[in-house]
Amino acid sequence: MGDLHYLSASDALAMFASKELSPVELMAAVISRSEAVEPAINAFAETFYDEAMAAATAAEARYAGHGEPPRPLEGISVAVKEEARIAGHRNTLGSLPLRDVIAAETEPFAQRIIDAGGIVHARTKTPEFCAAPVTWSKLWGVTRNPWNPQYSPGGSSGGSAAALAAGSTTLATGSDIGGSIRIPAAFCGVAGFKPPYGRVPALPPFNLDHYCHTGPMARTVADCARLENVIAGPHPRDVASIRPKLEIPPVLGGVAGMRIAFSPDLGCYRVDAEVAANAAAAADRLREAGASVDEVSPPWGLRTIDRASDVHFGMVFGPTIKKLYDTHQQDLTPYSRGMARSAAKITKDDFISGLVLEAAIYAPLGELLDDYDALICPTFAVPALDAEYAVGADIEVNGQPLDEWVDVMMTLPFNIASRCPVLAIPSGLASSGVPTSISVVAKTYDDVSVFRVAAAHAERFALFTGSAPRPAL
Repeated sequence: MGDLHYLSASDALAMFASKELSPVELMAAVISRSEAVEPAINAFAETFYDEAMAAATAAEARYAGHGEPPRPLEGISVAVKEEARIAGHRNTLGSLPLRDVIAAETEPFAQRIIDAGGIVHARTKTPEFCAAPVTWSKLWGVTRNPWNPQYSPGGSSGGSAAALAAGSTTLATGSDIGGSIRIPAAFCGVAGFKPPYGRVPALPPFNLDHYCHTGPMARTVADCARLENVIAGPHPRDVASIRPKLEIPPVLGGVAGMRIAFSPDLGCYRVDAEVAANAAAAADRLREAGASVDEVSPPWGLRTIDRASDVHFGMVFGPTIKKLYDTHQQDLTPYSRGMARSAAKITKDDFISGLVLEAAIYAPLGELLDDYDALICPTFAVPALDAEYAVGADIEVNGQPLDEWVDVMMTLPFNIASRCPVLAIPSGLASSGVPTSISVVAKTYDDVSVFRVAAAHAERFALFTGSAPRPAL
């Protein structure tokens, strides 16, 4: 089995149970792959290979009937984004001034992965403070896309997406305040789920930031659902966590009879021709699967979306780095310094106006989703950004410069509409060799419909491609 490192979690767990495969064999294959590709992609901030092999040996014993029975993720490698706290592990947020910080506690979702038998063999890299749609920092250097190393794997969960695409982990985690799960998923051709706010618990203070989400990333929709079922659910330390716990069912059914809205540009974004063509092809696949798909155009404006997010980040996110900006400005990346300066321009008087804008953005989306079971759209306006893209630099779409660089981030409206679940999935390949993506959006807290539509598209897409394409790396 030459591509053992690309085995899905679902298939691996079935093979562990039938004794066709040992967790030790799979972990050895994943680690070997990691060691081979890391020099080229630079996805991991820390690795724990000896501990992972010991945990895989313990998992093997459980499957052999020794000790406790196997748990839901028993023996599966999970790369956890370094931003998340795990007690005793580094927690640098990709920032040079924080390079020696060690976490004193563990995030609830990470503890759930460990308790479910998942093996954290690596921590994945991020841009500084998870504040960019690309992954590079002064602390960690540049993380690259396995499909084409000239390009970024996206950000801020770029290390997780790159590791999945390269086969150096089976599952991974991400976090998302402006697209940080969905953008890397799009750039790297994997699945990334932004759960609705409160679905996956977090620790204070960012559990109270409604733009902020932790979610699963995987190479298949089924694996994404499997990890989501482990990490989701109420937690006593998170007042925003939703109860009761929602389980994504293993059998979702098809999309025959579903009404799906398709927006090629969300009414206001300029979209790369290849991204647009692949999104339209995805809509056709869902029609072939039996869904009714109508083209729609939300009445949104880019400057309204940008202003709402600027106010939010200025009020909530900007102040978290103010002290470091004041004391270690020279050690921070240019994009972090820029974020700090922009945040300083947002005043308390802007707060209510920002909430009014957020409500105005959600209102037409809510009305649209009252008429449709789901909305699909491109995840990002271009196939990918350069690996060393200088955040804020000009970006062209179809040969024309954008007014603002953020005008490629088609993810932002769905952080504003934070209670809507969104799943990014592959839609095809661009001529540059990097994947393109669509996002599936559903009504507030209707996670199951998102997975249902995504699974139906993934099935049709597999029929179209013949087999899942892999990076050449």
